[in-house]
Amino acid sequence: MSDEEKLNDLLARLAERPDDPDLLRQTAYQHDRMGLEHEAVPYYERALELAQEDRLGLWTGYGSTLRVIGRFEDAVAAFDRGLAEFRGDPALRAFRAMACYNLGRSREAVGELLHLLAEKEQLGGYERPAAYYADHLDETV
Repeated sequence: MSDEEKLNDLLARLAERPDDPDLLRQTAYQHDRMGLEHEAVPYYERALELAQEDRLGLWTGYGSTLRVIGRFEDAVAAFDRGLAEFRGDPALRAFRAMACYNLGRSREAVGELLHLLAEKEQLGGYERPAAYYADHLDETV
């Protein structure tokens, strides 16, 4: 089945069950896969109103989609709402950092990424200084 056929199938099923959070989620994801990010947004929003499952994926996809279409402030707000539910999630934090970068908040973005790398012990023993400098990026000798 082609991507267009999958999308048409999802839309037909959604017409019969418009409040099905799983169909809304799948429809949002399918729009994204097809490069139709603007069209995905309302499906994400409705799915987040109704869904009890895969909320982490929904927040990540929704925020990422908002960032891709240039709605950077909205993306940060979506990631913040997702992080309120899923404290410390690395994907939400990384994508939030990208949206901060897009807003010209480079210091905040780099600091967050350094914290994330330090917490995940991805810096070969340099986690402690990286965590320090994440909050002191301009400090030099």
